Amino acid sequence: MNQNYLDIHSDVREALTAGKPVVALESTIISHGMPYPQNYETALKVEAVIRDEGAVPATIAVIGGRLKAGLSIEEIRYLGEKGTAVIKASRRDLPALCARKLDGATTVTTTMMIAHMAGIQVFATGGIGGVHRGAETTMDISADLEELSKTPVMVVCAGAKSILDLGLTLEYLETHGVPVFGYGTSELPAFYTRTSGFRVDYRSDSPEDLARAFLAQRDLGIEGGMLVTNPIPEEYSMDRAQIDKAIDLALQRAKEQGIKGKETTPFLLASIKEITCGKSLESNIQLVLNNARLAAKVASEITRLRG
Repeated sequence: MNQNYLDIHSDVREALTAGKPVVALESTIISHGMPYPQNYETALKVEAVIRDEGAVPATIAVIGGRLKAGLSIEEIRYLGEKGTAVIKASRRDLPALCARKLDGATTVTTTMMIAHMAGIQVFATGGIGGVHRGAETTMDISADLEELSKTPVMVVCAGAKSILDLGLTLEYLETHGVPVFGYGTSELPAFYTRTSGFRVDYRSDSPEDLARAFLAQRDLGIEGGMLVTNPIPEEYSMDRAQIDKAIDLALQRAKEQGIKGKETTPFLLASIKEITCGKSLESNIQLVLNNARLAAKVASEITRLRG
């Protein structure tokens, strides 16, 4: 990619030049994940967690047509205040956003892309997109999965969002050669809950082990990224039956209102928040913080091992 469109924040650039650990963060969670000022406050908390673990945070977004690897506090507030007025930017949106000098909140896909352009190897998010329920007729499959198959970035998440078809999501990742690790678990976490009934490829019990696997993937010249699934902390995990009921009701609402495409996930998450009286939002915040903490530890191990 032509890096003429890319701005790397001074703190991030200095860290990369000095060989210090850096962790990328997405911005869709700021603009589309929760209301202001909670979105702004949460974004700052996530960055603080990464700094506490000795790494440098790089929140990624598109602002005024510029691809940003690392945001200022003012830019994070700006995205928080604009909220859903900011375009949810996937791979196909970047040309128009850059050409027209528009703002975009980056998804997992575009965060991976811009992180790779900047030289950042580790990315923490909430949950990845995947194969939507009913995809055998709608063909609704998140671009996140395709990006994982081609872009060499480790993505640390709490599994795929439980609104998805988790079995088919794992099948897609297997077909495209994306290794899926479970941190402290052999079972795929399901975002709001710690288990799903589906097994991951490998269990890992230390950040060092994850770092070694990622470096081996790079040294072997294997294309694509790596997915690390980190279960939500037990004290914030939701009851499986309760969340499944909420998801079913949210899916019914989406069908009745004709919600499709990139609007599906924000609609479903907002509906689930309402149905669960806000419990799902608190769980969402805590799992993101948990993922950021692990990502910073892994990024630090990658830096140490590379020496």
